[in-house]
Amino acid sequence: MNCLVEEAIEGFEHEGKCIHAEPCGNGHINSTFLATFENPDGSTYRMILQQMNKKVFKKPVELMENVMNVTSYLQERIIQNGGDPNRETLNVFPAKDGRPYYIDAAGEYWRAYRYIDETVCYEQVNCPEEFYESGFSFGNFQRLLAEYPAETLHETIAGFHDTRFRFQVFKQAVEEDVCGRAASAQPEIDFVLNHEDLANVFGEMLEKGEFPLRVTHNDTKLNNIMIDEKTKKGICVIDLDTVMPGLAMNDFGDAIRFGASTALEDEQDLTKVSCSMELYEAFAKGFIEGCGGSLTEKEIDMLPMGAKVMTYECGMRFLTDYLQGDEYFKIHREGHNLDRCRTQFKLVEDMERKWNIMCEIVQKYK
Repeated sequence: MNCLVEEAIEGFEHEGKCIHAEPCGNGHINSTFLATFENPDGSTYRMILQQMNKKVFKKPVELMENVMNVTSYLQERIIQNGGDPNRETLNVFPAKDGRPYYIDAAGEYWRAYRYIDETVCYEQVNCPEEFYESGFSFGNFQRLLAEYPAETLHETIAGFHDTRFRFQVFKQAVEEDVCGRAASAQPEIDFVLNHEDLANVFGEMLEKGEFPLRVTHNDTKLNNIMIDEKTKKGICVIDLDTVMPGLAMNDFGDAIRFGASTALEDEQDLTKVSCSMELYEAFAKGFIEGCGGSLTEKEIDMLPMGAKVMTYECGMRFLTDYLQGDEYFKIHREGHNLDRCRTQFKLVEDMERKWNIMCEIVQKYK
């Protein structure tokens, strides 16, 4: 066992003895481990242990304040609805000093969650039913938190889904070209510049008061939903690092750009990349039903735009990171972030071709 992992485990309040720990998942940001514990009576349970990435989350204490406040609120709502708070939201192990995080000898921040047994999460959509469950779960997350005062949450990453801000950062990265990579990505740079309207649309509407700020997840990938192995129902939204004030359309859109794609996020053969209308419809139905009437009519009307804006924004972020030297997203090969941005821009083009269909589907379930 890694000595830092061992130290972190011992920093948390837990029962029994750790008998095994191994890396878990393939997230871009944090380092995640799955630890198994054995109690004196021979029973076992598991813990998710994560080292938080301080380069990305510069204020981990504020991040964990968000997590604790939101999960405590969700537990109350779940109990009121007759649900199981131990399975339907995250449960944090406190450190031995009572804080919801542990700081190791190297100054790194760790947190620990109880693992939800008899669940599974998927990296890619296998069938429309799974994506419907994902949509319903994220919609239900919106519904449960509809009355939570979003403005009281910390912004864990400044301007995270502020697409106008992202656009300015992108333009600066192109201008500075610190790694000399701009020449190799000129078609992609041109794509971003030619779609500047997508960077501005939500910011302008928010300034006019056309949307409410909501508690949003801001990373609504399929693999952030735990699905019950027996019932096949989505039961728990995980990875709450980016829960903060935001727009409902962004949560919808981020899920579509990841889950309705017919190819992996880093697919190099762009002929395989398109936005499946079957999967889009499954998620839209689930999300709108899960929201249970908590969204405004305007928010629902703009869900398709959320899909296009978030796909554009994500591609722009991958491209910006490529130009800046791959500092944010983990890469596994040369040009990895460039490949990722190309899939997103191919999806935007496909959404533009299918725009009328996307709008009709949302109106169908409105």
